[in-house]
Amino acid sequence: MLLCDTAPADHQKCLRMKISQLDYSATNAFSSLVIDYLQQNSKLAPFYHRFPTPENLKEQLTEKQFTPEQRNLLCQELERQYASLSEVPAKVRKNLDLLQQPNTFTITTGHQLSLFTGPLYFIYKIISAIKTAEHLQEQYPAYNFVPIYWMATEDHDFAEINHFTLFGKPYAWETDQKGAVGRFKTDTIFSLIESLPENYPLFEQAYTKFDTLAAATRFLANELFGEFGLISIDADAPALKQALKPVITKELTEQTAYKLVTATNEKLATAGYKTQVTPREINLFYLDDNVRERLVREEDHYRVLNTNLTFSQEEILNLVETQPEKFSPNVILRPLYEEILLPNLCYIGGGAEIAYWFQLKDLFDYYQVSFPALMLRNSGLYIAKNHAARMQKLGLQPTDLFQDLPTLKKQVTAAYQDEELHLNEEKKQVEAAFAQVEKLAAAIDPTLTKTVAAEAQKAFNALTVLEKKIVKANDTKYETVYNQLTSLKDKLFPNGTLQERIDNLLTYQTNNPNFIQHVYEAFEPFAAKFTILEEE
Repeated sequence: MLLCDTAPADHQKCLRMKISQLDYSATNAFSSLVIDYLQQNSKLAPFYHRFPTPENLKEQLTEKQFTPEQRNLLCQELERQYASLSEVPAKVRKNLDLLQQPNTFTITTGHQLSLFTGPLYFIYKIISAIKTAEHLQEQYPAYNFVPIYWMATEDHDFAEINHFTLFGKPYAWETDQKGAVGRFKTDTIFSLIESLPENYPLFEQAYTKFDTLAAATRFLANELFGEFGLISIDADAPALKQALKPVITKELTEQTAYKLVTATNEKLATAGYKTQVTPREINLFYLDDNVRERLVREEDHYRVLNTNLTFSQEEILNLVETQPEKFSPNVILRPLYEEILLPNLCYIGGGAEIAYWFQLKDLFDYYQVSFPALMLRNSGLYIAKNHAARMQKLGLQPTDLFQDLPTLKKQVTAAYQDEELHLNEEKKQVEAAFAQVEKLAAAIDPTLTKTVAAEAQKAFNALTVLEKKIVKANDTKYETVYNQLTSLKDKLFPNGTLQERIDNLLTYQTNNPNFIQHVYEAFEPFAAKFTILEEE
């Protein structure tokens, strides 16, 4: 497969790629729940609505209810957010306008505001959303489909996003800021940028010209994927939180989510699956500058953990009405918030995300919000040309690489592991030859038999020395091959896991400027297969 976006003469911009696909089950990297879902195991049927096929998504769009008021709210806020960008790509501008039309729907993925985009799966999620929207657009031209990146700006787990791995070396941003990470000031990232092995102007521009992590991430997503029409949304906005007020009120007064999700968890456990997240009695955080802390109910009042803030029921319900932006949904309520705000048909996520969405079906039903189709994002293994050459030299196929190292070791080094390696047959032949010589010598002069025997012993000893040298050379070659195999496995599966969970975009884009374009060309979301890209 030749992947180009410019003249073929430019090798950097035109690489020949070999694309292959593999069943997710064959990778040994995904949970039984994910594999069962992809195989549409009937045990999971009660926990989702529709499996993500083009035909099912056509049914989904006829079911999705989204009022003109909801569209106006969404579009007005997106216009406000995109006003911070000096340039909005034409396709993004078109999609912003299309969202105002009643026949426009979204395909959404979400992710944390990972530093420098974090691991590769951030890129893979977004490409999966883009390709899904494009496929549906081709199949159903009477409708419009817009890819959305839901930025997890309200997340407060900074330790999960403050680092990335570039060419095998970790880099981290240290700051004492607290609260929602989207509000973090970026003015302390410059020392990290200076420590990088080379200059990365796009990322430097993002973190030095935009004062918050949310704004910097929106800029990066726009620069990397604007040509595909991707729209990023920051739900940490007072206007958008207005739409969540009924849910916030019920959560505070009735603990609805806790009851429904707990019951679903029990059903999942009975079906043989582990649950991904545990509901709280109140699945909300109190949100303010430098603060995102859990809300708990204690007797007749509400308390914000790790602060001195307390509210009576009357006070907190008044706060919901006047300042709903002070409330932040946790992982249980965030998907519901997303589906209330967006005319969404399909959510695209990793295995862990798909697993916790399965815990929420009854919660969606309770609030009469359409449950989206759930699609596993594309996963991939990118094999650079030097690694492909090493793989071929070792006699391996890309699919072989997903075996564990001991199994691979046996496969690759089988030719060098002959425990019976010896020169016994050759020694027998030499012994037989000298026996004939001795017989001939004895017939002529019996005194020569000792000389023949001495020479026979010398020959035997020489063969023994050669035998030891051959065995030693074989062992050396065996160790060399094993070391090459171990190195290849470590490069392609850092820390023993998929490269997409560790390596950063820049590890690959530095040597292949069109890495994103190549992945975009290779991924087929509806195929539900693991993709292998091999440079030729």
